[in-house]
Amino acid sequence: MNKVLRFDEDELRRLAGSRSFERGLAYVSSVYAMEIGERSITATVDGTDAYEVELTEKAKGLTGRCDCPYGQEGNFCKHCVAVALTVLQQADSVPRHRAAATSRGRQLTTWLESRSRDELLSLLKEHIADDRDLRHRLELRAATARDDLGAVRERILGLLDTRPFARYGYVEYADAHAYGLQAAEAVSALRTLTETGRATEAVEVARDAIEALARTYGEIDDSDGVIGSVATELAAAHLEAYRTARPDPARTADWLVDHLLGDLSDATDILLPDYADALGAAGLARAHEWAAGALRDNPKGWAEKYLMEQLMRAEGSVDALIEFQAADLAPSGATHLLIAQELERAGRPAEALEWAERGLREAEPNHGPDSRLSDFVCERYTRAGRGADVIPIRRDALLHRRSLAAYQDLRTAARTAGCWDETERTRARELLRADARPRKSPGPTGSALVDALLDDGDHDAAWEAASAGYADGRQWLTLADLTRDDRPADALAVYLRLIVPLLTRTGDTTYEHLTELLLSARACHRALGTEDAFTTYMTTLRTAQKRKRKLTTRLDQHGL
Repeated sequence: MNKVLRFDEDELRRLAGSRSFERGLAYVSSVYAMEIGERSITATVDGTDAYEVELTEKAKGLTGRCDCPYGQEGNFCKHCVAVALTVLQQADSVPRHRAAATSRGRQLTTWLESRSRDELLSLLKEHIADDRDLRHRLELRAATARDDLGAVRERILGLLDTRPFARYGYVEYADAHAYGLQAAEAVSALRTLTETGRATEAVEVARDAIEALARTYGEIDDSDGVIGSVATELAAAHLEAYRTARPDPARTADWLVDHLLGDLSDATDILLPDYADALGAAGLARAHEWAAGALRDNPKGWAEKYLMEQLMRAEGSVDALIEFQAADLAPSGATHLLIAQELERAGRPAEALEWAERGLREAEPNHGPDSRLSDFVCERYTRAGRGADVIPIRRDALLHRRSLAAYQDLRTAARTAGCWDETERTRARELLRADARPRKSPGPTGSALVDALLDDGDHDAAWEAASAGYADGRQWLTLADLTRDDRPADALAVYLRLIVPLLTRTGDTTYEHLTELLLSARACHRALGTEDAFTTYMTTLRTAQKRKRKLTTRLDQHGL
């Protein structure tokens, strides 16, 4: 690792994957407005849009956030790679930038400490006037300090109000983080109520807050899980208040059952067993009575069944729970797995394995067996030194689900048992080939066969399968990227073929993809020593596409 930074190019390649790392190389020149702080680095990267990137160095390593679509899914995207590479290029100056950031922080602290009370109050009032969120948070603290429960409740619910952040009736990803910070203040206020001897009031306000957040959770783009974390903390704050206050068990049981059977229970994921000790026998009996009635009214209801299972766990009724679950066994073997897991948690591993094995036998071919059930049995066989018994299960799974995952599982099992030979490998690949459908042109979906060959690193076989029509556009591109250094001519042909349909389209996403393909094509020409041919190709392409000014600008940025 770099002495100044906690990451290097190898770490970036691991975080992003080879493909995103390679793409990130092309965006280094598009990084601007970079700021290096004490623990974080922010920058803007010019891509399909101007994307905001934040890198944070933690003890466990580097993390990255980007508001591009791929980054919003939690991935360390090419834009994060580009910013990180830019930082590595400027590594010698990083200590100076961080020292400057620390100095600015100290100067600000010193300046604030030198202000009089009236000056600070005036400054704070100025910011309160411009910052609605800050005003609400301070109003909440003021209400808590003067013991005004009505105002505290109003402010807590106000902090959970999404309307100020919902520009189009929906809290978009870019606004979810700010909303999450505000909502977290509500959780802090609830905990303050409990810690200051007002746990009974905290229970009531927490219930209102839980329902308020649950009503709006579906209207928030919580790709990063920020709001989900707040919801979890909100439920925890309610539980803490309840354990401290110990309100009426029957009334709490009524609320829990009503909440868990309602439409608003998904956000906070409250579990009734967590309340078992505080509810006591009387509270659990009350909840059981209400849940049993709900199940009688709706015997097929998922929520009713799940609640009854929770109650049986809270009551410690393992055999009763198994009997309840066994009354309605899923054809996939999923219920057998649940029973096996319950038995294992109860310290009855032999019975657990018997139920799991029974699930494999009884699963209907059109529905199962559930892959998690197969995994359960295989893991226990492996632990017991029964590796040879794992292989038939993995073969059967591949027979029923011709997927890359099933192929990988069989390969791992056979290698562990020392029998991943040519015969076993060929037989597995032929199963995938039999399920595939060759096509004359790349279709919308590729075959598991090509994915398996790529995963094996058998690039020659992958080229053969792709050429026979078993690959889609994604697989062709992956194959070209992986073998560009060894087979530049073949990879070039793929890039040029994928470029053609893009030339008739418009839009930023199209231009970004087209630019990446052209950069890859240029790399192939360089490897082949035919750069003049690429220059001629680009001249012709630019002439034909000259009316697309945004494309021309992008090509200029990348020296194409």
